[in-house]
Amino acid sequence: MNFDGIWTPVVTPFADDNSVDLDKLGSVIDTLIDQKVSGLIIGGTTAEYYALSKNERKQTLSYVAKHVQKRLPIMAGINATTTDECLELGQHAKTVGYNALLVAAPYYCQPTQDELLAHVRYIDGELDMPIMLYNFPDRTGTPMSMEFIQALNDRPNIQAIKESTGSIDRMHALATEFTDQLQLSCGMDDQVLEFFTWGARSWVAGASNFLAPEHVALYQKCVVEQDFVTGRELAERILPLLNLLEQGGKFCQYIKYGCQLAGLPVGPARRPLLPLTDEEKTTFKNAYETLVAYRR
Repeated sequence: MNFDGIWTPVVTPFADDNSVDLDKLGSVIDTLIDQKVSGLIIGGTTAEYYALSKNERKQTLSYVAKHVQKRLPIMAGINATTTDECLELGQHAKTVGYNALLVAAPYYCQPTQDELLAHVRYIDGELDMPIMLYNFPDRTGTPMSMEFIQALNDRPNIQAIKESTGSIDRMHALATEFTDQLQLSCGMDDQVLEFFTWGARSWVAGASNFLAPEHVALYQKCVVEQDFVTGRELAERILPLLNLLEQGGKFCQYIKYGCQLAGLPVGPARRPLLPLTDEEKTTFKNAYETLVAYRR
């Protein structure tokens, strides 16, 4: 499977009663398709999957598959605390028509590398679908070591990795030593120019929920046209917002506020996450308005 392009990990909109708002989700998806993103990820970190019940996750997966109607590829985030629950979510995604799976390390339990390897191999063996690994140890508590990745070399379904450690050394290694095994996807937004310079052709970008045109333009310049001079100019414009997202400690809240600013209100993040302060909103809004002014 080709994972090139901008993949949006779609937010989960919530209604006033805190239920999942599927109508708003459909509006977000239609807007993203119109803005030419390459694919959608449902059930990722940006979707607050950890705050959704299993039934809500299945309901959302089903709704999106039906709503998208094969207009672009869709990937299902299936992470959970146990292998069995990951498998159940993955089987549901496969049944309703997803093209690929996003597989992270089960969180909180902190499996060893051997246990993580067994987990991924089991999911692969049972579901037989293209898989993008998701390496985000700051969230899961468990890294995906180079030895772990090497041990999956015999599994053709393991086709890509979203690298979210922030380590430039790791990115270099993945970009130079594993190119025959894995497609590299940027999972650290404030390092996207570095990823593209080193050959990554994919960007899983939370801010593309509300800044898809800027993300698509940056991808076009750096990856398609190999124009890194213009690409750096575009990256410099978007970097203040990306820094807020990656370094501000309120990723989901900022993404949802960005959607509101873009005319796609999706409700608040679920507790225990709390709303942004007025000061945080002002800082973010100023950075957002400065960036989108370049569209005119």
